[in-house]
Amino acid sequence: MKPGMEVGREETIEIIVTEDMLAAFEGKVVHPVYSTVAMTYHMEWVSRKIILPFLESHEEGMGASVQLKHIAASPLGSTVILTAILVEQRDNIVLTKITAKNQLGVIGNGEVKQVILPKEKIAEKFKQASSSIKNK
Repeated sequence: MKPGMEVGREETIEIIVTEDMLAAFEGKVVHPVYSTVAMTYHMEWVSRKIILPFLESHEEGMGASVQLKHIAASPLGSTVILTAILVEQRDNIVLTKITAKNQLGVIGNGEVKQVILPKEKIAEKFKQASSSIKNK
């Protein structure tokens, strides 16, 4: 990784809740509000923004875990702002804490762990996984 990524670094994204982000199963909307699935995606995305400027051309980040607490609803058309803060970096592991807010306050918080690996190593892991599945 390139130098300069320090604890306390922040990134933010702002989204507007659209129909494809609503809580739905099998194509049927269960609740017309921002889903936990969409929040997870956006928490991973804002955390990824923390590492992007520091990846070398031969490196890539991979999500290793997401912990999320969905606290409150955010309806269709509402604005959600997600902020990630780098809280720990050791070796090739990057840990961020994320807060999601809408106009009324905090709607979720969580933690995302990413692992930085050489692209070759990631490709080899995918190849091994594919081979193992095909052979079963």
